[in-house]
Order: sequence, then C-alpha cells, then structure tokens
Amino acid sequence: MAARIYQRPKNAMQSGKARTDEWVLEFEQSEARRADPLMGWTGSSDTQAQVQLSFPTKDAARAYADKYGIAARVHNTPPRALKIQAYADNFR
Repeated sequence: MAARIYQRPKNAMQSGKARTDEWVLEFEQSEARRADPLMGWTGSSDTQAQVQLSFPTKDAARAYADKYGIAARVHNTPPRALKIQAYADNFR
C-alpha cells in the first residue's frame, strides 16, 4: 500500500481558509481505471483509493503511516505569497 500525505489546499471557489490546517493521508490507486462498456463511466474495483484520513498535524499522519506499515510520501506545502495591493493601485 502506497499513500501520500499532504496539507489540504484552500478551496479556490471560496475566500475562506477552513480546514486548511489539516493534513490528509490518501492512498494511491493500485490499479488503473477503466471505462464501463454500458454507461461509459470510469471506475475500478480499488476501494483503498476512496479512503482519505485527516490528521491535525503532519507528524500525526506520519506516525499513523509508520504504525500500520504504509509507505507514505510527504508533500510539503509551498509557502503562501501574499500580494499586498491597495485599491488605488487599480487606477495607476
């Protein structure tokens, strides 16, 4: 079982930052998706790919992966760059 650990990104559709401090352990797919011949939907019989576990810290997620023998890769969050701009800058 392979997994990845990452910090939940900010929702692009909303300005809020709810749940962005959580870390997620998500299992990678073990088999390729295939199209259903009747409906055309894509799917697979891999149920582990549907599992997402949330943790308060990166260390807690890493400890869980180590405890259960899950090979997990940690994806660090890039730093947030704020563009400080005044309303008056729109008219320059």
